[in-house]
Amino acid sequence: MSPRLKKVFLIMTVVVPFILYCVYYYGMMIKNAPYRFVDFQSMSFEYGHKDSLLNKYDSHTGMFQYLDRKDSLVKEHIHFTKDDLLYLHRKAADLGFWDFPSNEMGDTTAAAAKKGVRYVIEFKYKEKTKRVTFDSDYPGNPKLVDANQRLIGEIQKKITDVENRGKK
Repeated sequence: MSPRLKKVFLIMTVVVPFILYCVYYYGMMIKNAPYRFVDFQSMSFEYGHKDSLLNKYDSHTGMFQYLDRKDSLVKEHIHFTKDDLLYLHRKAADLGFWDFPSNEMGDTTAAAAKKGVRYVIEFKYKEKTKRVTFDSDYPGNPKLVDANQRLIGEIQKKITDVENRGKK
């Protein structure tokens, strides 16, 4: 058998089956992914003192309410585009949101409730919902705390961007 024929035989018996297996394996993983954007329905975000979450946004209704600098409750409608929601979905996936614990609460005493800020992030899909409650004083893994803070920052930035886009 010539050396060239040996190389072709090696490619056909090792490389081709490996590539086919990879295509099959990763195709099944993507098809069966638990949180796919094609199944996405809505996202909600709430934050405020632990005893009252007055700042809220719901992408399904477009309802956004928040306390302004004068402690007045402001209500307005802002609508995320599909691209805005896709961006947040991908950012959540990049930061590992689907693997976050559901309850990441800090000190729940009355004194701590006034100091800390609680965030509730929820992504709703056709068959599943991922809801995470995160307190700013959560004493958990620093990498997890950082990932939560980064996702919260991205959501707040996107809300601000969409709100400003609507005022232009």
